[in-house]
Amino acid sequence: MDALVQELDIKLRQWQPDIAQQVRQCLAEIIELADQDALDVLRSRVVEQEVLDLIDEPETW
Repeated sequence: MDALVQELDIKLRQWQPDIAQQVRQCLAEIIELADQDALDVLRSRVVEQEVLDLIDEPETW
């Protein structure tokens, strides 16, 4: 975990200020949800993309 924190610290200093602020906000939201044991209600981007891909696929019947 320390390596992750170190990498995040480096990245936050490298990114444009608006990007760094967005990342900070997202992380704050994740921490808040984790504290509330509510992370399981978040949809994974991967799962969401899979659903969108299925919707976009042509019908094969």
